[in-house]
Amino acid sequence: MNPPSPAVRTPSTLSPSIRERLSLAVTPELYDTIRRLWINHSKAEDNRDLQGLIDTLTEDCVYEIPSTGQRWVGHAGAREFYTSFLGAFPDVHFDLTDIVIGPQGVFEVADMTGTQLGSWAGVEATGKAVRYPVIIYFPWDPVAKKFSGEKIYYDQNAGPGQQQ
Repeated sequence: MNPPSPAVRTPSTLSPSIRERLSLAVTPELYDTIRRLWINHSKAEDNRDLQGLIDTLTEDCVYEIPSTGQRWVGHAGAREFYTSFLGAFPDVHFDLTDIVIGPQGVFEVADMTGTQLGSWAGVEATGKAVRYPVIIYFPWDPVAKKFSGEKIYYDQNAGPGQQQ
């Protein structure tokens, strides 16, 4: 079966098919471009530079937490995601433990630590330090040469049980 053409994709299949993503060629230049953008994105997050984060994203980006079903769409959605996330964890820090960079994007594995001072993903503020292992996928848009959002995977039960 052939993947649907871009003209007939539904909102749930807007991203390129796995076959299309696997066919992307990697070059040293492309690797460097994707790596550089990921570094810029990470630095912007560390510096709480909301516009710097938005500048690394496509206009139709999607932020998604599959375990909770939460989704934020477009630059406005990304701003809402970061405003609420950074408000809930103002001292958040990511300790990178693994990373894979390729023509499909970036997979980052990290230990997220912070103090939950606001509600997040359905969990009310605890005022306590938390530690979550997270896996974040940054899909690459080869046309826009930006990330088309983030898919954030974490164990919802790990945070409260992993208080520092």
